[in-house]
Amino acid sequence: MKAFIIAGEASGDVLGAALMSGLKSLTNIEFLGVGGPQMEAEGLSSLFPMEELSVMGIVEILPKYFHLKRRIRETAEAALAADPDVIISIDSPDFCLRVARLVKARRDVRMVHYVAPSVWAWRPKRAVKMASVIDQVLALLPFEPPYMRAAGMDCDFVGHPVVGAPQASAAEVASFRARHGLADAPVLLVLPGSRGGEVARLGPIFGAAIREILRQKPDLRVVLPTTATRAEQVRALVTDWPGQPVIVAPNDMKNAAYEAEKKSAFSAADVALAASGTVSLELAAAATPMVIAYDVNWITREIIRRMLRIDTLTLVNLVSETRAVPEFNGERCRPDLIAGGVLAVLDAPEAQNEAMALTMSRLGRGGEAPGLRAARAVLNGLSRG
Repeated sequence: MKAFIIAGEASGDVLGAALMSGLKSLTNIEFLGVGGPQMEAEGLSSLFPMEELSVMGIVEILPKYFHLKRRIRETAEAALAADPDVIISIDSPDFCLRVARLVKARRDVRMVHYVAPSVWAWRPKRAVKMASVIDQVLALLPFEPPYMRAAGMDCDFVGHPVVGAPQASAAEVASFRARHGLADAPVLLVLPGSRGGEVARLGPIFGAAIREILRQKPDLRVVLPTTATRAEQVRALVTDWPGQPVIVAPNDMKNAAYEAEKKSAFSAADVALAASGTVSLELAAAATPMVIAYDVNWITREIIRRMLRIDTLTLVNLVSETRAVPEFNGERCRPDLIAGGVLAVLDAPEAQNEAMALTMSRLGRGGEAPGLRAARAVLNGLSRG
């Protein structure tokens, strides 16, 4: 069997790697396509660096428009040349669905899209447009399948790989603290995003918030996990931050060693300040209370504001049907508000602890690994034709 698989950002790389592992355990399979380091570790040789596709926001995409168009054509041509049994696109709909349209226009190959579009949040007509080129959707959230089926696609709820990801042990956390000179100090985990534009935009805001937090909690230590591509940018960002920032970056570590270090950082933290995104589920899996803050270019912000149909962007809040995680998005993404939110969570994390546990339960913790469930869904879909 041959699968052409496409991911465009770090969260998609995680999903893709888990799916690939599941497929390898069920059938003899060859992978081609585009992905990041975790997918490459599972056997994919990426056509080009996945980071080229990691662009967020309407205005932010414009300078890279023609380059992205070229990559869309190249990816579609590679998929057609590979003649796979199935093409699996993962999230990044602006890129992936354009590739799917080019391929479907020339060949009737089964198309699977992993991560349902958030039509319950904004732009509900996306599902109908998607159904013209996608045969099956793998949904991360339990309430998504009815939306996809109503639009005419097969849809399977497969959960999220984060629920089955191993967490750091107490011994690993203690070793991490000793290795970085943290002793028993309280730890603030800071996650300003995986894209260069996010780090540049949110970094100074987070830094100002941290100064206020440290003014009131001077014994707090700051830890920042980051990627190889963002490490130098993050190091430059934190040169004047208080809290003796500890940067956790891959450097010369193998991927498995870095992932273990990152998991220890998550579990060592007493509270996290993070950009909006899938990372909220990683934090919930580690039982680390959090505050979410995010902003985009003001034009993008105003466009999105008019489209939103929900009052929270945080997956923990949505899945648990609570609003336990404080959010500071758009014009509320201000250092003073963020600092107050972090301090409040530090003082009273109990409501979040309950919401995080409920989220993990609803996403399938304790059941079959989501990557394996996703793999079974893909193979079952192929058998149905």
